[in-house]
Amino acid sequence: MITRKKVSNPSPNKSLLEMDTIVADLRNLRIASLEQRKRHDRPPRLPSRKILADITDGLSAALFPNRLGSPKLTDEDIDHYVGKTLDKSLKDLLSQVQRELNYASAPETTDDQDLDRASSITHEFAKRLPSIRNLLDHDICAAYEGDPAARSVDEVLVCYPGITAIMYYRLAHELYQLGVPLIARMISEIAHSSTGIEIHPGAQIDSSFFIDHGTGVVIGETAIIGKNVRLYQAVTLGAKRFPVDEHGALVKGNARHPIVEDDVIIYAGATILGRITIGCGSTIGGNVWLTHSVPPGSNISQAQ
Repeated sequence: MITRKKVSNPSPNKSLLEMDTIVADLRNLRIASLEQRKRHDRPPRLPSRKILADITDGLSAALFPNRLGSPKLTDEDIDHYVGKTLDKSLKDLLSQVQRELNYASAPETTDDQDLDRASSITHEFAKRLPSIRNLLDHDICAAYEGDPAARSVDEVLVCYPGITAIMYYRLAHELYQLGVPLIARMISEIAHSSTGIEIHPGAQIDSSFFIDHGTGVVIGETAIIGKNVRLYQAVTLGAKRFPVDEHGALVKGNARHPIVEDDVIIYAGATILGRITIGCGSTIGGNVWLTHSVPPGSNISQAQ
């Protein structure tokens, strides 16, 4: 005869007591954190990553409605769709911008002041959408012309992770410039999560930019990239060192990433570090480790 060991259930009263203690401990830590940041009287409501993902999807659909929008669109209703999609996406963006401004603003700043500034930022961002679409058209063409496996520009748009990452970057970069860096960084990280490509929204990237394959590419905050630049997978444009101030804290915002001039190709696995310049028309070979500037027309390989 097989006997089964009886498993005793924990006492409900004991479980409730433990839960109350945990909740109280978490509350005390939360209050201490808010007091340390001098926000006890005004707890922050951060922008929502989920809402920002929906906003970016909506903006992408408005930029490319025939390929990323509704599959049922006709020529007659496309403008209506774009207007409706933009209206919702920009209204949602306005509320998220207001959240970031409220989070970052001084305690004496009023909600009306944050709303006025959020409205101004959102309006200016909307005005820049045609310029963003124009840049993306050049990026898509660069990918199509640079990859013999690409059969059409439409394939590039809907299939290439590099184009997805660049699209999110171009949207995020404008928001970064307009003064909402947290939202910009969150949008860039949404793209990073889905593509494996990390582009900081503070980077400056000119037109006809192509990332082939893409997984593992990292582009730092102060990197500057010219026209017609091509990167392959696992390329890093990073910082060589991180200076600290007299208190030992990291110095933030200094120019610490590479400058890549026009018409440069950087092959897979190359690591380029520091505020150095890769001259126009240069080619950097795969797996190269580079920490010094090279003149225009250079051809750098591991053998060197």
